[in-house]
Amino acid sequence: MSEKKIATTAVRAGINSDQHHGAVVPALHLSSTYALKGFNEKRQFDYSRTGNPTRATFAQAIADLEQGALGIVTSTGMSAVHLICQLLSTEDTIVIPHDCYGGSFRLFTHLAKRGQFNLVVVDQNDQQALSQALATKPKLVLVETPSNPLLRLVDIAAIAKQAHQVGALVAVDNTFLSPVLQQPLLLGADIVFHSTTKYINGHSDVVGGVLVTKEQSLGEELAWWANCIGITGSAFDSYLALRGLKTLPIRMKQHQINADAVAKFLQQHSAIAQVYFPGLEDHPQHTLAKKQQYNFGAMMSFEIKGGVEAVKVLFDRVKLFTLAQSLGGVESLISHPSTMTHAGMEIEAQLEAGITQSLVRLSVGIEDVEDILADLSQALEASQQ
Repeated sequence: MSEKKIATTAVRAGINSDQHHGAVVPALHLSSTYALKGFNEKRQFDYSRTGNPTRATFAQAIADLEQGALGIVTSTGMSAVHLICQLLSTEDTIVIPHDCYGGSFRLFTHLAKRGQFNLVVVDQNDQQALSQALATKPKLVLVETPSNPLLRLVDIAAIAKQAHQVGALVAVDNTFLSPVLQQPLLLGADIVFHSTTKYINGHSDVVGGVLVTKEQSLGEELAWWANCIGITGSAFDSYLALRGLKTLPIRMKQHQINADAVAKFLQQHSAIAQVYFPGLEDHPQHTLAKKQQYNFGAMMSFEIKGGVEAVKVLFDRVKLFTLAQSLGGVESLISHPSTMTHAGMEIEAQLEAGITQSLVRLSVGIEDVEDILADLSQALEASQQ
């Protein structure tokens, strides 16, 4: 059999691996501790913070999907980001994008204020600014593409090449696309990470994270730190996320179909000033998206005419879209980045990143697309009255 396709890899993760009872699906191992064979004779697992069979199966599944060497499952997406920080010492520099997720921005800026590392915040699409940042010889360059919430892209391969020339590692947040739509390790990244809360689990009932390394040795270093600081994911969350993972490819297909229709609808609507979605041909990075992604994802944002008052009416009138944090579930969600996902950023930093009070973000679900469009249509009409 030739190398398995990504859908097959997702479905078959852990299937028929039970050597004791022949269970088709992998078991949920809730035990916190495991018996040694004898004095100083450890088995593969001895304590669940260090290693757990269910978590190990899920970690291997994500590593296989990202075509990496080692997967590390963490308790949250932010703990995966925090884990990456363990690679840095006080004299090291990290370069982050000016428009990264608000939680990541908050973590990096506050750790830098405490002197854990040196921080450079830069528009990674500004080649001159990026070159100046790389001239500081950073230890790590963090990339988020597409960005949250404005769906800006950066060229992963180009940044990885430049970063490696100065000896820097490259870590890519792949949460918005999942390994089904983008595989950063194949584009030159050293680390890829996800909030598994989002598309990988896909059902808004798990909070978790995962990190995959291209090289085994780097993965082992990070796995040591994950155990040391105690941020590994629980068995039950790993079990649920592995269950969600099996339908990821087919879910993403429907997400894509719906998102494409929603973006085109919004682009033509009189209440909308601007739509941010790389799948639209007039998006400034549409060509780059086609180059490094397998499709365009189901996240988008838009500027609504009428400012924050129109936003309030829109949120009050939508019935199918739920006003809530997070993204990537089967249900459609709507949010206000400035006061929700990016509230951890100062207003000045939000504006620098292009986040305004009239910006609305959508996570397009897999409901019937006609129902999605009808809900948006009636709510947008009300927002302009």
